[in-house]
This record gives sequence, structure tokens and C-alpha cells, in this order.
Amino acid sequence: MPIRLSENFRALFYAPFYAAHAIGAYQAEGVDVELLPSSDPARTAAALRNGEIDAMWGGPLRVMLTHAQDPAADSVCFCDVIARDPFFIIGREPRAHFHIAELSGVRFGSVAEVPTPWLCLQHDLRELGIDPKRMNRVANLTMGDNLTALRKGELDVAQMFEPYASMALQAGAGAILYAASSRGPTVYTTFLATHDSIRRNRAAFLAMIRATRRTLDWVAAHSAEELAAAVAPFYPDVPPDLLTSSLGRYRDAGLWARSPDVSRPGFDRLAESLKSGELITHMHSYEDCVDQSLCRLSEAF
Repeated sequence: MPIRLSENFRALFYAPFYAAHAIGAYQAEGVDVELLPSSDPARTAAALRNGEIDAMWGGPLRVMLTHAQDPAADSVCFCDVIARDPFFIIGREPRAHFHIAELSGVRFGSVAEVPTPWLCLQHDLRELGIDPKRMNRVANLTMGDNLTALRKGELDVAQMFEPYASMALQAGAGAILYAASSRGPTVYTTFLATHDSIRRNRAAFLAMIRATRRTLDWVAAHSAEELAAAVAPFYPDVPPDLLTSSLGRYRDAGLWARSPDVSRPGFDRLAESLKSGELITHMHSYEDCVDQSLCRLSEAF
């Protein structure tokens, strides 16, 4: 059962997707998954809609945006893998008992590369009665640039994922003040496909769900060192100690799903964040955006 699967972009928090290849989980379930690189998430999403690939992984944000542009859109999510927000708030100096409400009074650098981390954080702030539009926020810097700005004292606090958080700690350039994973379930990354692809590849996709469950169980049962060793070939530019510390931090945060069933509360939390951040104009339902037939069948595995 061959499947053309595209990655979203290469990030450390996607480690379970690569671990599935590294530990032979797909082969064990009888599905031949060809992993294809992505030049750009938006282009990959277009390739999915055009049938050039069978599936990709990415945020349900992509599905909601597609449905917002075309109510008859065919894209859906299945198989929860990244179940919590992988971003951190890094400060130049440690702050005892830090609370995200303190962001309203500092020079803050948000993530420029992708929209989801800021959309989720701004919703957290709105719930605390803080208007994100009134913050002293720098929104056009990459995470690497934000780390440099922290070192130079041009920012007080910045938002970033691993390995930048570990790099800040190693360089003595910052301290972790807050982990967005502590918010609770936020469906961050699933497989994405079209209904047509699911009809054509149902058996293969169910095998992929079984392989993902096998992989998530393996990740939960093994150390960060073992996970880092398994996925190291996918991250050739990340030093082994940095890879291990980064994956260990994510493992300790409970970032990765324990079940491939897509969390309804986690999906709703993401949708609320996108709406309050004005990326979408109305809430998109779980039923419209998640293929529940695969979810139900996955529960039997």
C-alpha cells in the first residue's frame, strides 16, 4: 500500500513523524510511506488538494483556512500527533513566578515564521483581559533573529520553539519563563488529507494510524536519548546534545499525543484562538474538519 506523504517543514517537535520511519512502524503495519520534503506549507497544502500527494502533516489551521475560503472544501484532519503547543516564552532574565499577563509590559518578540503560536498566545492573553493589539510586540523577526535580539538587549522576552529555547539556555542568553504546552490540549499537528484521498487510501491510512499509535507508544516508553538517536539522521545539523535536551523538554511537557484520536477540546481550543485572532471569521466545527470515520476505526486498534 504505497502512500505519498509530505512533511510540513522540518521541526524538532515533529520528531514522532520521523520516528515512525526510524523504528519501522509503517513497515510493520504493511504500508509503504514515501516521505516527501516540503518547500512551503501552503504549496504542500495546494499539492494535497490537487492530488499530487496523498497526505501531509500540518496544523488543522490549514484545514480551517481552506474551509473559510471554500465552504465546500474537501480537506480534513485525522490522527492527532502533536497534541499541545510546542512554543516557549524565553526571557533575558529569570522571573520568579512569571505569568503571561506580564507580557503586556515588556518588549516582546513573537514568531514570524508561522501564525499559530501567536494566535494561540494572543487568545490566552485576551482571556486575561489583555488587548494583544496594545502590546509592545515585534512581529517581523524570525526565531533566530529574536534570539539575537535577546542577546543584544533589544527584546525583553521572545517566543520560540526548540532548539532555540535550548540554544538560549546553553548560551546564557535567556531563561524559559513559560511553556505554552501548560495551556492544555491544543491540537497542533495531525495528518491532513482530502475526502477523495481517504476513499482511495482508506486501508493505507488506517495502517498509518496503527503505525502512529505504535510510534507514540514507543516514544512514551523510551528516553529522550533513545528518541534522539533514532531521529538524528533527520536532523543532521542539530548537535546530539542539543537534540537530546530539546526532545527531552518536549517529552517532559507531554507534547505528543497518547492516542491518535483527534481531541475535540484541543481542536476547539485551536479554533477559538484562530477566530479571536481574526484569521477566520467563524468557528469551524470538529465534524466539518475531522474525518470521524477514521477516528472511530482507530479506537478499535
